[in-house]
Amino acid sequence: MPGVLPEGEPVPTDGSLPPTARRAVGARGFGVYVHVPFCASRCGYCDFNTYTASELGGGASRETYADTVLAELRLAARVLGDTPPPRVDTVFVGGGTPTLLPADDLARILDAVDRTWGLAADAEVTTEANPESVTPASLKTLRAAGYTRISLGMQSAAPGVLAVLDRTHSAGRATAAAVEARDAGFDHVNLDLIYGTPGERAEDFAASLDQVVAAGADHVSAYALIVEEGTRLAARMRRGELPYPSDDVAADRYLAAEAALDAAGFSWYEVSNWARTPQARCRHNLLYWAGGDWWGLGPGAHSHVGGVRWWNVKHPGGYAARLAAGESPGLAREVLTADEAHMEDVMLRLRLASGLPLTVLDPAGRAGADRARAAGLLDGAAYAQGRAVLTLRGRLLADAVVRDLLP
Repeated sequence: MPGVLPEGEPVPTDGSLPPTARRAVGARGFGVYVHVPFCASRCGYCDFNTYTASELGGGASRETYADTVLAELRLAARVLGDTPPPRVDTVFVGGGTPTLLPADDLARILDAVDRTWGLAADAEVTTEANPESVTPASLKTLRAAGYTRISLGMQSAAPGVLAVLDRTHSAGRATAAAVEARDAGFDHVNLDLIYGTPGERAEDFAASLDQVVAAGADHVSAYALIVEEGTRLAARMRRGELPYPSDDVAADRYLAAEAALDAAGFSWYEVSNWARTPQARCRHNLLYWAGGDWWGLGPGAHSHVGGVRWWNVKHPGGYAARLAAGESPGLAREVLTADEAHMEDVMLRLRLASGLPLTVLDPAGRAGADRARAAGLLDGAAYAQGRAVLTLRGRLLADAVVRDLLP
């Protein structure tokens, strides 16, 4: 089941923000995230805020969901009022499975964002999709509506691995959908992979990488399997039906991904993300990693505007009820302190290939960076130019390096 939201101070009923936050909106770019919480079935590893039809209960439905999101968008416009963002640089529709909604509903949501705040002329507009939830016709409708990028949940090309993860699509469907997206005119196509699943062989992951490259995707995200408490996969492991993931195997898979993708012309730009060209990098995620602002629409969605972060109530029924009553769906919020903002800045920017300016570190953090460079975890040439950039070995130990820079 979905994980637990953090605690925080109450969000005002009208959703209002401190004047300092509204004055700063868009200083580092502005994006919109739309959460679509519906799935046809629940994958065994997933603890995202998603609901199948049997889990949904009353007060929410796919049929009325787009209208509910538009109600929150109208509230957001009132909150920002006379200090709207200069433009919307990126839109990302995630889930769940956004493409369980009719393509026309996704088009309506994007059109409303444009009419509310204005899309930049070169805006990046992404939707996530499960491979079995799109067709050539729906992809053409989305592209015509202004979606420029699609992110397909492939996870693996091995039928046995897909079965362990409780994925319902066939082994070849994800790459076929990638080709269909290209044919529909999408500028950029991402394929998501998960590695380290129990039972996955080295040759299974190699085949997945080969198929990603052959499908013509220009972006790949590859993440080690994380076993979240409360999921079916965690229960199976506790019962001894499956072994727990191996850190050594995960490291081997990561090195295999780097070697195969580098040979195919991809370059890493974030620890778990590779792109064929700079233009193929996910600008919406870069907005997050660079500390930009975004408004998150939908149940459980998180937002960040001018140093204030808040999150909506989780269940679609409660979300819809609050908006129907004219209230903000925000559950709680926090105002980041200078120390918290610094910590997040170091944690996120160090994961980027562009690295972290050494000038942002205090003396203790700089001493930690010196140790990391001496240990071969930070690139020496970049360090000499005043930046902390992870080496390949440093990427494998990125969390440890972050801890050393934040004593």
